[in-house]
Amino acid sequence: MKIEVWAHRGASGYAPENTLPAFLKAYECGADGVELDVQMTKDGQLVVIHDELIDRTSDGKGLVCDYTFGQLRQFNFNQQFPEYGKVLIPTLEEVLLLMKEKGMYVNIELKTSIVFYEGIEEKVLQLVKDLKMEDQVIYSSFNHYSIVRIKELNPDAKCGLLYDDIPVNMCGYALKLGVEALHPLVYTVRYPHFMKEAQKAHLDINVWTVNEPRDIQLSINAHVHAIITNYPDRVKTMMKN
Repeated sequence: MKIEVWAHRGASGYAPENTLPAFLKAYECGADGVELDVQMTKDGQLVVIHDELIDRTSDGKGLVCDYTFGQLRQFNFNQQFPEYGKVLIPTLEEVLLLMKEKGMYVNIELKTSIVFYEGIEEKVLQLVKDLKMEDQVIYSSFNHYSIVRIKELNPDAKCGLLYDDIPVNMCGYALKLGVEALHPLVYTVRYPHFMKEAQKAHLDINVWTVNEPRDIQLSINAHVHAIITNYPDRVKTMMKN
């Protein structure tokens, strides 16, 4: 079974996270897909950014939801890679169109745990449908209510549950909610029974964020479905070896 390699916020080890250059770099690194985060602006635009605050990744300050899309486009969302110059915050549509062109899979993480973006699930599903990318997308979130909502709106949508602790019987919980995948912190796979339970339940295991050689090897040995990493080329190289 081939293990998928998904670039975390794009190839964020090499380019500004969650920006078009990072997603293009993921393609150049040979990634099979990308992971990204979606939030909503004050005027209802879907934008790709991880933090609720723009402080860390841009030269602005404040909450994403307090800005219109036009205002957010004034900031530079590149604070780490000067060689890229000024980089704009992308819309979800811009990223999806690039991924559609490149034939790459997309893990859309709904960032709804802190700010409850009313109607974001409907908007994301409609956009993916309009672009005819339903077969290229999986939805995930730490807010499992958002995943339940996605399933209510479209039972056929592929979904995964994000979590960062090691709870008991996550496979049973996933089956109860009717999802297709679990997205655990990588160290969860050290429990042999977990992977056996997941296989028995026909659940894909997509682990994050896997950057160090020991964690890459751990994931390969566990035969996970997908490895989410900032450095997709590193993972590809280790898999070949």
